[in-house]
Amino acid sequence: MMTTTLRILDLAAAATASHGEDLLLLLSEANELYQQGLQVLHRQVAARCGGLATADLVSAAQAAGIPCEASQDRDEVILLIALAEWEQTPAAMAYAEMAEAAARRGVCLIPEE
Repeated sequence: MMTTTLRILDLAAAATASHGEDLLLLLSEANELYQQGLQVLHRQVAARCGGLATADLVSAAQAAGIPCEASQDRDEVILLIALAEWEQTPAAMAYAEMAEAAARRGVCLIPEE
């Protein structure tokens, strides 16, 4: 069974030899997987933090170096925590490198205006 991480790593490896439309297709698939992985982790963090008060979440986030403010609502803080955790995963790091390398070669998911 192919995990999200393994598939993103495979796409990132294939991207090094791809160009133009082929690279854009790989980047698009990797982006979808990135978003799916973040959503899964977001649900896990929400479940893990379910019993904590918002103030405790903010304190924990700030202690972990995640920029947030006491004025942010609970869902925002949980998302920030999930995003910070996700960005440290091999899948997210591989996707970020893939997207940066593609951008250096003029390929981006956001069309130019």
